Amino acid sequence: MRSIVSALTLVLLVLALLLPGISPAYADAYHDSPKLVVIVVIDQFRGDYLDRYRDDFKTPNGFNLFLKKGVHFTDCYYDYANLITAAGHSTVGTGSYTDGHKIPINQWIERDANGKLHQVTSVSDERYKLVGVPEGGEVSPGASPFREAASTIGDELVLATKAHSRVYGVSFKDRAAILTSGHATKGAFWIDHKSGAFITSTYWMPELPGWAKEFNASDRRDRLRKATGLAEGDFYEDVGQKPAAVQYMMDFTKELVKNEHLGRNGTTDLLTVSISHTDILGHKVGPDASEQRAMIDGVDASLNDFFTFLDKQVGLENVVIALTGDHGVAPTMRAATEAGMPSGAIKAGALLKALEARLEKRWPLKGGEKYVLSGEQPYIQLNQRAFEASKVSELEAETAAGEELQDLLAHESSEFAVKNTKVIPAPHEADPLTATIYPVAKMRTGEIPDTELGRRILHSYSPYVGWAIFVNYGAFQFPGGEEGATHYSSFAYDRHVPLDLYGPMFVPGTYHDRVAPVDIAATLASILRINQPSSIEGQVLTKVMKPDTGSGTARVLHVVQKGSRQ
Repeated sequence: MRSIVSALTLVLLVLALLLPGISPAYADAYHDSPKLVVIVVIDQFRGDYLDRYRDDFKTPNGFNLFLKKGVHFTDCYYDYANLITAAGHSTVGTGSYTDGHKIPINQWIERDANGKLHQVTSVSDERYKLVGVPEGGEVSPGASPFREAASTIGDELVLATKAHSRVYGVSFKDRAAILTSGHATKGAFWIDHKSGAFITSTYWMPELPGWAKEFNASDRRDRLRKATGLAEGDFYEDVGQKPAAVQYMMDFTKELVKNEHLGRNGTTDLLTVSISHTDILGHKVGPDASEQRAMIDGVDASLNDFFTFLDKQVGLENVVIALTGDHGVAPTMRAATEAGMPSGAIKAGALLKALEARLEKRWPLKGGEKYVLSGEQPYIQLNQRAFEASKVSELEAETAAGEELQDLLAHESSEFAVKNTKVIPAPHEADPLTATIYPVAKMRTGEIPDTELGRRILHSYSPYVGWAIFVNYGAFQFPGGEEGATHYSSFAYDRHVPLDLYGPMFVPGTYHDRVAPVDIAATLASILRINQPSSIEGQVLTKVMKPDTGSGTARVLHVVQKGSRQ
């Protein structure tokens, strides 16, 4: 009997060598099992949404794919304090925080080769040009992931399979498409803000693929504008805040999957999809608005359409899906105060102007430049050259800026606080504004209090914003207005996001363990049996995984018996 089993095993292994899509030269995971990994990041998607609006979800393969047939964690929190889109997408992709991947915020100020100050984004790259921009649009700078200083789960998959695996990223936002997917991708696609056409960069390709050109040349954008009643205006800002725009992006993503044969390439492929629309709308109306609820219901419908499509293309039994958010969001000042919570919106421009005046009073300017460069929360960047001209060191400058900001908030709060206008009960005197402030020089050297918050502050360090202060305003206090919502802080409402998983190796159910988005990359790397990303912080979520025999032969037998679904 043993000889018969051995002979059968040998025959099956020989068949595995001959069958297309099965290559035992690679690790077990690359015998086309799973065929496709999908990471879905929903922008500004707080962790309580899936349970809050659970009764709304009627589709079988939208959010219910996770809530009823997959793994649903109720308590997933980021462990850093710079809850911003670029940093969040880098964190999901790399499984590390800003001190590992180095992406701190969406954009910041740098000096160019000629010594001039200019703004850069987390993905802008002067070495490349944009591809697919409609005639007359700006094509420079291009974009790339070169500032991301860690590998992503997609990068490690490509390395492990000697570039046989194909990795793509899609989003409305360039940083979301690029930073989650990584360096070694076949392509990243996002939209031109004005026109809504999908574009990319020469970092990946000299021109768009034929299928993408065909998509852009179709009447889809015109039909979407007509359906939303927005014939004019910026496509990203105006059309992007409508639920129908989610389906527009998912239709593009389906074309990518079909035409690039994702899940049918003989090794595991990976796709990252970031849904920006909840963020575009959420900043305008806040997390508790009926419009945002309608958007979330729209996302549910579009995910159902996409995952049902994947079932037909690849088979959901061959797909592993992870879902999370890049950050949460605070309630609007109006919503918080109407509920009786102390909340305050801050006039950021006026506050920075006052800070500049205080610093100039301490050290009269020499050289004609300002001391304060920008206020891209949670950082306030300072001008190294201006301070050095006044013979002021980095730590001295940052300490002074922090002291002056604290004094302004303590003694002149009314000058910078947005006034309550429609509070129930009647308007009352505003609560004082507060902030906890850290010099970046001390973040760099680790001289931060050994506390829970201190750890999150250290996780938020990046050399890209040297000569700066890290500002964490008080709970429910933020730069902005009375009605708009934002995110950036160390507080739980900004750090709370979903972590949901679907795949044949998971034990379905709702789990209340404290987990983090960095655990996604670690868990996927374990499933795929590849190296974890280079700066990994996450843990493998073994509690929700079925027992694994670890038998390479068993995995090959499974694939041979089932066949390759084309």
